[in-house]
Amino acid sequence: MRAMVIDRYGKVPMRLEEMPTPEIGEYEVLAEIHAASINPIDFKIRDGKVKLLVKYKMPLTLGNDFSGVVAKVGAKVTRFKVGDEIYARPRKSKIGTFAEYIAIHEDDIALKPKNLSFEEAASIPLVGLTSYQALTDILQLQKGQKILIQAGAGGVGTFAIQLAKLMGATVATTASEAGANLVKSLGADEIINYKTEKFEEILKNYDAVFDTLGGEILEKSFGVIKDGGKIVSVSGLPNARFGKEYGSGFFKTLLFSAASHKLTVLEKKHNVQYTFLFMKPSGEQLYIIGNFIETGKIKPIIDSVFPFEDAQKAMEYAESGRAKGKIILKIR
Repeated sequence: MRAMVIDRYGKVPMRLEEMPTPEIGEYEVLAEIHAASINPIDFKIRDGKVKLLVKYKMPLTLGNDFSGVVAKVGAKVTRFKVGDEIYARPRKSKIGTFAEYIAIHEDDIALKPKNLSFEEAASIPLVGLTSYQALTDILQLQKGQKILIQAGAGGVGTFAIQLAKLMGATVATTASEAGANLVKSLGADEIINYKTEKFEEILKNYDAVFDTLGGEILEKSFGVIKDGGKIVSVSGLPNARFGKEYGSGFFKTLLFSAASHKLTVLEKKHNVQYTFLFMKPSGEQLYIIGNFIETGKIKPIIDSVFPFEDAQKAMEYAESGRAKGKIILKIR
């Protein structure tokens, strides 16, 4: 099969290579991939920023979500059959959706929403699960609460705004002038132009923040939260809660403790709960998300579709930060 691979960590270009078609386990299916999407986690994996959490072998095929068709099923697979149209986010040890096939556990799969094309469906799994787990599992967002969603015109932001509105929340978001109309159309109640305005000076007493940027932006977000509020980040630093969930080895604990010290200080100072989210695959949650999509409550937002052969160009465009919505690779 054809796959886009890297041979080492770092800002290296992907190359198109012939790789063996994966073998499947008894609870896995072999999926024929029709489309995949590009996500910031792809850059982090390529650059070696998550190698303390997952050790990948080289050459490594990148890619973290997809849509496609079941080509083969393992002996103990009960929920899917050959020919089923599916979408999924594989578990972190089994990535590799920038390829023609992938082996994936049946627990991580859901049937593709019937009203979406393969390209549209491929835009959903990672951003959908990330948003769902952030807003539902961690923030436990309630009707009438106020939430700040950073970078509303990005891949995660465009989904999270729609989900937060569906949950009955008041949504503020940051966007450039070019992205303002998009986030407004998705339901954002207050739009902060991050190029000319400072969100931390405008927003106060918010119940929750969903951070997708990390760094100084995350630190400033603590100032907009009311006493007892919550912040979840997918781009910040891991904290003690994350460390307990993903391993308690000496070096991991040391890294997480040192890296998250400043955030722990901010947590105590503002009396808020900060959580770092490393999203988990879930076919069950993808069915919930699929229902939202099939009933017209949430729609995919796609910036552009690239042919598989131009995957490197698509990655470079994604890294530029200019995209509004998701960037898709059309593989078939």
